[in-house]
Amino acid sequence: MATQGKYSFRAAVLTISDKGSRGEREDRSGDALEKLLDENGFQVAYRYIVPDEPELIQRTLIKWADEEGLSLIVTTGGTGLTPRDVTPQATLSVIDYEVPGMAEAMRAESLKKTPHAMLSRAVTGVRKQTLIINVPGSPKAAVENLSVVIPALEHALSKLAGDPSECAR
Repeated sequence: MATQGKYSFRAAVLTISDKGSRGEREDRSGDALEKLLDENGFQVAYRYIVPDEPELIQRTLIKWADEEGLSLIVTTGGTGLTPRDVTPQATLSVIDYEVPGMAEAMRAESLKKTPHAMLSRAVTGVRKQTLIINVPGSPKAAVENLSVVIPALEHALSKLAGDPSECAR
């Protein structure tokens, strides 16, 4: 899925978790997302865990987008309502623009499973040529959410990489 012509998509998974960053919790969401991306043809170039600290999240997103030139960054965790859930704010502070349809699609599909989906503050946006997608921290919800947008990723990432072809079929 993740290759089209000359395009090959490199990705990263950033887990945002205080306990995970301290080694007190296994990164099952990161494992599950890496597996899903790999199964869909992405090269997962980086995986990292940071605590729920805006500066560390921002620094990692900027480095991966600006210096590493990744096509896709998926964050997991920190999208809820607790005071420590700062992933959406950190993401919004570094992106150039949002891609609200992806976040809306993930929430709409999740609402079919749980009313708690409406509490998600996950955002999706672009920094330079990198698409950044926030998903929940639970392994099941992370995979379910990312699976919703996978069918649109090849087209989205190709366009971000400069594909000049017409969008209409």
